[in-house]
Amino acid sequence: MCKDCGCSVTEAHHHHHSDETLHHNPQLNESKTIEVITKILHKNDHEAAHNREHLDRHNVVGINLMSSPGSGKTSLLEAMAGLADFSFGVIEGDLETNRDTERLKRKGIEAHQIQTGSACHLDAFMVHKGLHHMDLDKMDVCFVENVGNLVCPASYDVGTHLNIVLVSIPEGEDKIAKYPVMFRKADLILFTKTDLLPYFEYDIEAEKEAARRLKPNVDILEVTTKDPQSIKRVIEWIAFKQKFRS
Repeated sequence: MCKDCGCSVTEAHHHHHSDETLHHNPQLNESKTIEVITKILHKNDHEAAHNREHLDRHNVVGINLMSSPGSGKTSLLEAMAGLADFSFGVIEGDLETNRDTERLKRKGIEAHQIQTGSACHLDAFMVHKGLHHMDLDKMDVCFVENVGNLVCPASYDVGTHLNIVLVSIPEGEDKIAKYPVMFRKADLILFTKTDLLPYFEYDIEAEKEAARRLKPNVDILEVTTKDPQSIKRVIEWIAFKQKFRS
């Protein structure tokens, strides 16, 4: 967890303190700490609104990609490169290295790397800087590939219009139940690496039900980069959302 994330402060902590809502970390029960975190999130939300306005002026749809590490965010974008009818770029977030950005550039995708250092998520200010490195006039969609983490990115609006959350088969069941805040933020949930289903004890229909208990209207797709048709279904979903917003 990064030092200013605030993901450990639940909604209850913003309103009252009782024996049931006190956090195990005493510092997070102090009113001054909560006030600081609230200010951080407020400033972030203000900047996120500015980012959306910036994207809207260029008629670009912003999409935040979130998942745990290794769920296939970069692989999905690589696979889309040769199939999508719309043009897109990527703001790439990682603690260190430019490896994913270099992968995307090799596919002809415009990409800008943000190295967060110790921060476990992107925030709206980081994305704002990234947007100024993107030629938005030449793209229809700008993806923000967030830092691999199923907790902290859910707390920070980065100024996109849509959230796509990936969960891969090798991660095992219960990720949706264990990380509900993230999956409640999703407009689309992608079950990735589905070609590996025969090799894992994974009840994908039960996981879909878990997702819809959290958010009944969420869209869900199954994806494997070994099946271009599954990638095309993701592209079609994005294209529909893009057309709906234009």
